[in-house]
Amino acid sequence: MPRKKAGQPAFKPTDDERKLVEQMTACGIPQESQCLVIRDGIDDKTLRKHFRRELDTAATKANTKVAGTLFNKAMGGDTAAMIWWSKTRMKWSEKQEVEHTGDAVWTIKNVYEK
Repeated sequence: MPRKKAGQPAFKPTDDERKLVEQMTACGIPQESQCLVIRDGIDDKTLRKHFRRELDTAATKANTKVAGTLFNKAMGGDTAAMIWWSKTRMKWSEKQEVEHTGDAVWTIKNVYEK
């Protein structure tokens, strides 16, 4: 008959812990720091094993919310949001072209004279 291993009971994350890990991941908190605030501290392997889905999806969920808000502002006429959207999503840019013709003669004057 196999013996039972002595030690701590198996780790089972709570719904609150899942929400916390998702929120921390969405905000960019490093995994090492997240381990410190779950219960009395957990191993990084435990975090990755039991919170894999939260770690993998939190940033995408957060980016989707922010992008949706930006989109709604742009569609509502917010000029700054429209400009940002056009530059980043549509690859538009502001370009200045300077054209000069002929020979340019530059002189530098000593401005340190008293």
